[in-house]
Amino acid sequence: MKTAMVLLLLAPSLWAQTFTFQGDRMETVLAKGKERTVLTGNAEVQTEDNLIRADRVELYGDDFRYVECEGGVRIVNEQKGIEVTCNRLFYDRQEKVVRVRGNVVMLDEKNEVVVKGGFLENWEDSDETVVQIGVRILKEDLVCRCEYARYQRSEEKLELSGMPVVNWKGDEYRALKIYIDLQTDTIRLEGDIRGKVRSELGRDEGAD
Repeated sequence: MKTAMVLLLLAPSLWAQTFTFQGDRMETVLAKGKERTVLTGNAEVQTEDNLIRADRVELYGDDFRYVECEGGVRIVNEQKGIEVTCNRLFYDRQEKVVRVRGNVVMLDEKNEVVVKGGFLENWEDSDETVVQIGVRILKEDLVCRCEYARYQRSEEKLELSGMPVVNWKGDEYRALKIYIDLQTDTIRLEGDIRGKVRSELGRDEGAD
């Protein structure tokens, strides 16, 4: 039988916030200063902004401020049009910071961007995301590879470093750092710049 709970929490701002969670099994530690709840089996948490599902969810801290998940993790923010899947997740509800790791895939439906990597950290208030380890960023006519990426989502800007490579409409660009403005289709390269541009005649033209 699935267990469900609804909590009406008094936030530091004195605004009431509804926070719900449910799962097939629940274990709660009530000792003062060590309070925590563990949900397993179809575990689900609904915060003010996000719906989180996972095989295992642990809630702890004052007013269940912290959420840790593992196994088949999926987090959806419908308002922003973002969906993230991963192996492990940590979420600070007060600071609105999400950290995920392990086979990370972020789908940004609004900007039609797919982001993949080994680790991702997102600050919800500033709408900024940092991705590390085997980063791949995909958009129509655009494929990016690097080891570190900073994605300013509201401004649709990318900053790539760590051996970045960008393929844009068949052209390839390499540099120490690459900056991309997705709104204006502009690429800026800095340091050790290399490029390979496909000409209209079908020949590849390289530049060092």
